[in-house]
Amino acid sequence: MARTGQPEKKQGILPLLLPLLLFLLCFSPTLCRSSSRRRRVVRQLPGFDGELPFELETGYVEVDHAAGVHLFYYFIKSERRPADDPLLLWLTGGPGCSAFSGLVYEVGPLTFLHEAGGGLPKLVYKPESWTRISNVIFLDSPVGTGFSYADTDAGFRSSDTIAVHQILVFLNKWFQEVHPEFHSNPLYIAGDSYCGMIVPPLTFAIATQQQPSLNLKGYLLGNPVTDHDFDAPSKIPFAYGMGLISDELYEAYKKSCSVQDNTQQQSCVKDIYENHILEPSCTFASPHHPHQLTKPFTSSGVRQMLQLQDLHLSEISSECRTAEYMMSTIWANNDTVRDALGIHQGTVPSWQRCNYDIKYTYDIKSSVSYHLELTTRGYRSLIYSGDHDMIIPFIGTQAWIRSLNFSVVDEWKPWFVDGQVAGYTRSYSNNLTFATVKGGGHTAPEYMPKQCFAMLSRWVSGDPL
Repeated sequence: MARTGQPEKKQGILPLLLPLLLFLLCFSPTLCRSSSRRRRVVRQLPGFDGELPFELETGYVEVDHAAGVHLFYYFIKSERRPADDPLLLWLTGGPGCSAFSGLVYEVGPLTFLHEAGGGLPKLVYKPESWTRISNVIFLDSPVGTGFSYADTDAGFRSSDTIAVHQILVFLNKWFQEVHPEFHSNPLYIAGDSYCGMIVPPLTFAIATQQQPSLNLKGYLLGNPVTDHDFDAPSKIPFAYGMGLISDELYEAYKKSCSVQDNTQQQSCVKDIYENHILEPSCTFASPHHPHQLTKPFTSSGVRQMLQLQDLHLSEISSECRTAEYMMSTIWANNDTVRDALGIHQGTVPSWQRCNYDIKYTYDIKSSVSYHLELTTRGYRSLIYSGDHDMIIPFIGTQAWIRSLNFSVVDEWKPWFVDGQVAGYTRSYSNNLTFATVKGGGHTAPEYMPKQCFAMLSRWVSGDPL
């Protein structure tokens, strides 16, 4: 305040021009993004009627400042006791498949309503969600996946080891800067499919870093890619066990000891849907079907795909899952959806459920040694497989587990849900549990959500499956 009897100093023109300067600067999307909030509480989503019955937060964490790499996440608090329940980091495979796929098709609290109507696909609540008993971060990784992006071309180059490092940076920043109140919650790293190459080294990196110390308890993997020498040779024995190839062809395979050289065996299964061998093979909708879709990413394309159920494609399932996958593409590319999620404008022109064009180097050849290191250090692990998956058959998963030479604690036996056999399980020393999910495909929660939720609940609680 000016002293009595003296005039106040003039403020000058700069304070008056400052709002205008800020407005002009915000014509630059990059500058606006840098000043925008890193996270957003989402109470309503386009396509979902009313308020969400759970707490959803979305946001970005910068994991490489020089290259401008920003990883996008969906965080859903536990629907039970968020302050006490475990926290799971969920990673979806590919590499290049968005964690939103895990959220709506596998373990999250939302799913698309199956209807052949037009417009924006409808979302409904899914009661078998893992968020009923745990906090879950669904992370789009590696960069170029989902809504994760980079400000530079160099930032879009990734690999197994780069992805592991950037996810580690993400977690440390998330606990320190975004949600320090969850620092003491039990932490589990979870994922499926190709994340079998990412989760074990990531978990090991968390376990061995000096600071900060996270409350890491273990990890869990579904239908995991682990080692080509175990995964690839398991396909023919699996097909033989399922009655897809003859005794003679199987004997010929055993003599040649080569998957690549056995074209006759491969021809027997080429029309089988590898994700789930009992389901109809649909590739928009089928390479041999007159109703093949020419515009797969349109509302009319979804309606056309859903109407294929009238064609009675299979006694087991009349559904083409590619129609459901297309729903997420239509939904996530809607402007109102992007606004609700807080997506940075201009960063991802076209969202894809699985982006297989990312610039990625596969530089971890096997994750078996990481499993050995982690389990011998006492970290808990749950490895589960849908028993109708021919992409990563459970036979190969069992083989690399046997290679660890752990003693068996509980022999092979069924586990039950609602009085019915839900699969089979065996537990080993060093807190390693293996389980099959009866009727599950690639990956298991997508096909058997109730059984997989029961499996998680028991395992996290320390109870036998």
